[in-house]
Amino acid sequence: MALAFASHARRLLLAGAGAPARSFHAEPYQAKVGVVEFLNGVGKGVETHAAKLEEAVGGDLQRLLEARTLRLKKLGIPCKHRKLILSFAHKYRLGLWKPRAEPRKVE
Repeated sequence: MALAFASHARRLLLAGAGAPARSFHAEPYQAKVGVVEFLNGVGKGVETHAAKLEEAVGGDLQRLLEARTLRLKKLGIPCKHRKLILSFAHKYRLGLWKPRAEPRKVE
């Protein structure tokens, strides 16, 4: 009896009011992603190191995605920014994140 009630309650909850749970509108993403666009997409002050990183990796995003923390440390990038770069690089490699065309406004 309890199983039947739980099944019925689940169907009612999943049906909802007919409105989607989230919005599925398309986000504008960068068509071509370089080192500068990648760092601007990360935001949070990481873009201040764009010139230094672009020179170190030769403008190749793939080399930035393969960079290790020790190499970033030798370039003088602070720990918090290294963590952000490595975290977003991992997400980008897996296809879970892309830089947006317009950077998000932090309030």
